[in-house]
Amino acid sequence: MIMSRIEAPRDEATGNLLDRLLDGLPADAVLTDPDVTGSYANDMASFCPAGTPAVVVLPRTVEQVQHVMRTATALRVPVVPQGARTGLSGAANASDGCVVLSLTKMDRILEINPVDRIAVVEPGVVNAVLSRAVGEHGLYYPPDPSSWEMCTIGGNIGTASGGLCCVKYGVTAEYVLGLDVVLADGRLMSTGRRTAKGVAGYDLTRLFVGSEGSLGIVVRAVLALKPQPPAQLVLAAEFASGAAACDAVCRIMAGGHVPSLLELMDRTTVKAVNDLTHMGLPETTEALLLAAFDTTDPAADLAAVGALCEAAGATQVVPAEDAAESELLLQARRSSLVALEAVKGTTMIDDVCVPRSRLGDMLDGVERIAEKHRLTIGIVAHAGDGNTHPTVCFDATDPDECRRARESFDAIMALGLELGGTITGEHGVGVLKKEWLAREIGPVGLEMQRAVKAAFDPLGILNPGKLF
Repeated sequence: MIMSRIEAPRDEATGNLLDRLLDGLPADAVLTDPDVTGSYANDMASFCPAGTPAVVVLPRTVEQVQHVMRTATALRVPVVPQGARTGLSGAANASDGCVVLSLTKMDRILEINPVDRIAVVEPGVVNAVLSRAVGEHGLYYPPDPSSWEMCTIGGNIGTASGGLCCVKYGVTAEYVLGLDVVLADGRLMSTGRRTAKGVAGYDLTRLFVGSEGSLGIVVRAVLALKPQPPAQLVLAAEFASGAAACDAVCRIMAGGHVPSLLELMDRTTVKAVNDLTHMGLPETTEALLLAAFDTTDPAADLAAVGALCEAAGATQVVPAEDAAESELLLQARRSSLVALEAVKGTTMIDDVCVPRSRLGDMLDGVERIAEKHRLTIGIVAHAGDGNTHPTVCFDATDPDECRRARESFDAIMALGLELGGTITGEHGVGVLKKEWLAREIGPVGLEMQRAVKAAFDPLGILNPGKLF
């Protein structure tokens, strides 16, 4: 809804805020209709409180973002940065009376440079759009979250996103070379570089990656690119137990293989995918392992990995014959979370990463937690990273089931820490895992993180209530 000064709500606090915002923004960039602003209140996480924003702003330029932050600083109004709101931790949830700063309209790819192998983009560029654009130049932007068709680069940077290909190519942080950031008081700061190497000063670029909008507003990013690899081929291996599948993962990684993808789906997930998509995946399996290679001779790599799977006890190993078969298998994996949501209507998606050597212990522990709490918990995992996504399926209209779902979620995080892991591999902390961050990093670590926050945001107006 386009609001003018006259149409905007006129209570004293909100009216002053709107007047000041409209002094430097076009009317169509300021949304105040409660039905519209309410739709910006939260991301896709369950059990995360969200407030009521005073206004939603959709800037198109860096100068407009600076104006918003100067206004927010002058009036001491909290600002919650947002991308596509596909996050799973509540990091983009609004707080009462805040300015929601949606960066989705800043969606230009400013430069693709094949010589320097970089792309320069605004934060609202959708991941898949960038991937296709650089592909036209024979280049490759590897980070590929499951929501890559919707999620934005700014959101990926804010939550330090991962994806299916991270086992070979790494996570978002490894591809962010430099940033332009609007600070809490409206000043513009540039960090990092556009060169292949650079170690000048503290690495402030890495500091902003994963900061969930709590230190500044990313308005431009310099991203590293790689040459486009050959099309990958995928292998599917069935196992009679999760332990056997995890043994295969350990054998593959210990053998020095570098798959472009190594994913695991448990029995519950396979059944859910079949029920949703009718793909005909083998429901007799206890665990389905998908391995892929994008090398010059992927068939030979798959054969070697297939032998390791058989040595670990695979009951069947089926390599794809071509790219079409490979994509079908990958589509099954990408459908996992949607399929699990259909089981009971609501899910809580955990994001615990453990050492690869403890992956089998993680799966066994989650199964015990599911039995104890009388819940369906499906597991999908970036197995090559040890990054598991135990997904609790529950009926949100059943208070007792909701309670058990939350308790099981916490038990899974506790299990991850006991196994030497971390509470989040790629989804971030947000609101959902604040207390668990404190447990993981300890009181001294928490004190230092708060000191960093205070240095960049002394008034505490940037995404308050997130992380800690």
